[in-house]
Amino acid sequence: MLLEALVACAGVTLKAVATALEIPLRAGTVSAEGDLDFRGTLGVDKTAPVGFAQIRLVFDLDTDAPQEQLDQLLKLTERYCVVYQTIRNGPELNVAIHRA
Repeated sequence: MLLEALVACAGVTLKAVATALEIPLRAGTVSAEGDLDFRGTLGVDKTAPVGFAQIRLVFDLDTDAPQEQLDQLLKLTERYCVVYQTIRNGPELNVAIHRA
């Protein structure tokens, strides 16, 4: 679910930035994959970490835009993608249980 949220947010952000910068995109795909030790998630090994050790986000674009425009597109997509920034910066989290 985390990778799906990242792909969705990054794709929408990239398209919005491309539109704002007037970078023509004929087609494109966004994919994400990550390295995860399921032993930690499943509780099989208490020393194994829970969560992704690495995430890779890839944009495959069909465009004639020059590399400098694509570099700017990637930079701004990273900057404005909420899910990407949330993962990258690790926000403060609070957890609570409330009784009904």
